[in-house]
Amino acid sequence: MPEKLTIAIDGPAASGKSTLALALSKELGYLFFDTGVIYRAVTLAALQRGIDLSDAAALEKLAAEITIDVNPPSVADGRPTDVLLNGEDCTWDIRTHPVDQNVSVVSAYPGVRAALIEQQRRIGTRGGVVMVGRDIGTVVLPEADLKIYLDASVEERARRRHVELQARGVDTSYEDVEKNLRKRDRIDANRDVAPLRAADDAVILISDGHTAAETLAEVHKLVELAQAEPGRGA
Repeated sequence: MPEKLTIAIDGPAASGKSTLALALSKELGYLFFDTGVIYRAVTLAALQRGIDLSDAAALEKLAAEITIDVNPPSVADGRPTDVLLNGEDCTWDIRTHPVDQNVSVVSAYPGVRAALIEQQRRIGTRGGVVMVGRDIGTVVLPEADLKIYLDASVEERARRRHVELQARGVDTSYEDVEKNLRKRDRIDANRDVAPLRAADDAVILISDGHTAAETLAEVHKLVELAQAEPGRGA
């Protein structure tokens, strides 16, 4: 049986990377780990506690103190995983519009990222994991066996996110969703620490005009090639 890989999938918000990673992890029998939920949970905790999001020290202290767990789904309500914040289920709370609007600001603080990065690495380096985020291939798991950067136009990403929000009963316009995505892209690409970019050795895939199934099939070929590399036992 081929050796289990460590797979990193990066890309901007709503590029389809989480959908891809979840489908791939299920088919391979790997752990699905969306690192974005960790930063969303910190953002949620800050909003709940009324912490000023411009107060870097307070946010860094919060990130170091709270406990965030990610487990297989315990409820059949469409969630890919359970996300627990200090033992409390916050799986859907971290997907609300206020968190969407502020998560890039919170995750841009170096101290926040430093407080969480070692935990991410500890999980990822066990192998047999599909880890998805914005700096997995460049910072969290630079030695990942396979690195993929999944991208799409901002218009396509906004369309997907708007459909997703409508399906959950969230009342927001396409224009607002697109505006928010453009703002997040600017923050993610220009932050001082771990800016959003493709790793030098990442395979770049553009998902515009492709179905999720077509993208998954293309990634399966990349997995097979990675498993066939010299030194990987059967």
